[in-house]
Amino acid sequence: MKKDSMLRTVGKWAGDNVVMLIFLAFTLVGLLVSDVTLGWFFSELTGRMYRNCFLVLSLIIPVIAGLGLNFGIVVGAMAGQLAIIFVRFFGWGGIGGLLLAVLVSTPLAILFGWMTGKLYNKTRGQEMIASLIVGYFANGLYQFLLLFVIGVVIKVPSDHPLIKPDGVGIRSTVDLGMADAGGLKYALDDLGRIPFVTAIIIMASVILLLLVLRQVRQQKMGRAQQKSPIVIFNMACCILVIGIGIHAMVTNSSLMMVSKVPVGILVLIVLLCVFIEGLMKTKLGQDFKSVGQSQHIAEVSGVDVDRKRIIAVIISTVMAAWGQIIFLQNVGTLNVYNAHSQVGMFAVASILVGGASTSKATVKQALLGTILFNAMFIMSPEIGSAVFGQALLGEYFRTFMVYGVIGLALGLYVWKSNKKNKLTI
Repeated sequence: MKKDSMLRTVGKWAGDNVVMLIFLAFTLVGLLVSDVTLGWFFSELTGRMYRNCFLVLSLIIPVIAGLGLNFGIVVGAMAGQLAIIFVRFFGWGGIGGLLLAVLVSTPLAILFGWMTGKLYNKTRGQEMIASLIVGYFANGLYQFLLLFVIGVVIKVPSDHPLIKPDGVGIRSTVDLGMADAGGLKYALDDLGRIPFVTAIIIMASVILLLLVLRQVRQQKMGRAQQKSPIVIFNMACCILVIGIGIHAMVTNSSLMMVSKVPVGILVLIVLLCVFIEGLMKTKLGQDFKSVGQSQHIAEVSGVDVDRKRIIAVIISTVMAAWGQIIFLQNVGTLNVYNAHSQVGMFAVASILVGGASTSKATVKQALLGTILFNAMFIMSPEIGSAVFGQALLGEYFRTFMVYGVIGLALGLYVWKSNKKNKLTI
């Protein structure tokens, strides 16, 4: 009986995380069939993860508040890009210029988030469709502003490096310039870097310490219980990671060749994770949860449902604006009219890969999904080259996986919801 129960538990877990398992298997197969080294793979993976985490994490709060997957974070990305264009137009750079971009983008993102939240309240129950339309509509206004208003309504010098030769509109590509030369590229990254192996040892040690302290605290509060398999597994993983890191340092393995970790971005990601977890324990966070579970019950309980939903969208939009600034300073080049176009799709696909749904999302799912989704992006052309002899097929497969994972995850969610409703009836 115990064995059957365990098999059912494992089967249920596999069914709930089928998308994640597909991506994990895809990555492992890619590592086996291609000539990719672990050092190169982790260098690419960590670089992508640092610059994408903020954008994926910005989706969590709207999901908790019952708004579903907010494709509308593209509006926040536009706010971040407008701020960067403003900063670069006046020639500001370095960490000061980056902070100014954050300062300029915040009120814009708050305004955009408030307007988007008002629209979501008018389209209750169809928020995800509305968020897609918001992105397309905002993109039209964004292009109208940068292609026509700047130069015709807002007079600018035609010889400015950001302005097109005819004096109307912003150039399609803007070089952000190196931070040490007065630009924005690596302005945050260059605050400090530490070796990759050192970073994973520190992070695994901190997580292990927190797990141990949590167990000690529960014992002191009289909640001493037998450790759950999940807690034991997490502790074992932390110890294993620490052991691998120490072994890599002693043997000078290929992991030592992984590019260094930018401390500034890593600290910001950790702070954002702590903020989200801490927010969920506050009165506002509990209101988000109650609104997400049942708007009617929340309203009867005295919660201003519309206001809480708008606040959730504003927080998400502001995070997306900051995330796009972090992304672009890492890339170093702003593709003015296209850099924001796939932000919503890629972020939604990432969080779904981690096991999230339209009604449930956590920090762990966002981080895990970001890792697996970007691992797929790295391995796609390598698998295309190894299996088919053409890396271009891997590029096509990327697009298929992006939209396929969104469709599969949403389809599974609807199927499970219908099944649960039938059982309830």
